[in-house]
Amino acid sequence: MTTLSPGRLDDLEVFLVELNRAAAAHILPLFRADHGLKDKGGAAGFDPVTEADVGAERIMRQLIAQHYPDHGVIGEELGEDRPEAEFVWVLDPVDGTRAFIAGLPTWCTLVGLRHQGRPVLGSITQPFLGEIYLGHAGGSRLLSPAGETPLKVRPCPLLTDAVIATTDPEGLFDGAEHGAWTQVRAAARLARTGCDAYAFARVAAGTLDLVVEAGLKAWDIDAAIPVIEGAGGLVTDWRGQPVGAYGGQVAVAGDRACLEEALVALRRSAK
Repeated sequence: MTTLSPGRLDDLEVFLVELNRAAAAHILPLFRADHGLKDKGGAAGFDPVTEADVGAERIMRQLIAQHYPDHGVIGEELGEDRPEAEFVWVLDPVDGTRAFIAGLPTWCTLVGLRHQGRPVLGSITQPFLGEIYLGHAGGSRLLSPAGETPLKVRPCPLLTDAVIATTDPEGLFDGAEHGAWTQVRAAARLARTGCDAYAFARVAAGTLDLVVEAGLKAWDIDAAIPVIEGAGGLVTDWRGQPVGAYGGQVAVAGDRACLEEALVALRRSAK
């Protein structure tokens, strides 16, 4: 596996920000407006998609094709194009579509880049708040209207002191997973739900300590991995192993000791 030079990584990061700006320009006029809601779930249950999702992904794909025609793309809405390429962009234009259609500013745009199959660059962006959380092996930082600030997870060795989060324990966890979450929740100081990928950003920023999720797809987690790791945090599956190429059960933490406490419960329901 070859290593990206700092200069190449910087160039790709500049383009990553460009992708986010272009997506935001399409998405924001549709937020708290007529967003063209459709249900792609059918018999499987309500699974919303909006023109914000589809249109923003189409715009990002067009930019990638123009600037990096040899790169592959994996997107939530428009599928895969050369997913085995050396460089692959992983796109989720609106992570948290339910929050989006409810007018709640916890949805995010997720853009990640794999190099030789490994996430090396990522962003978690909340356009309504003007926040872009960027990360790679060299570190993570937040771009916001207040300027540019480094991101660093906070120490929290005890689960009993932790502020934790998950998206929807009732809707996304099966019975065994819900039991594991309940055990972790009972030990933690405070739990919040419904934050979607914005919770990952706040682990990197040091205001959350642990996020527990299940049933994730590649586009739900790839972009967050470099941001969390660049801020000094950890991303594992429920066995404590690296997250695979297709998501699944995921734990995101700022402190290894806190993560290990949570994994005592999570491992019992690991798949």
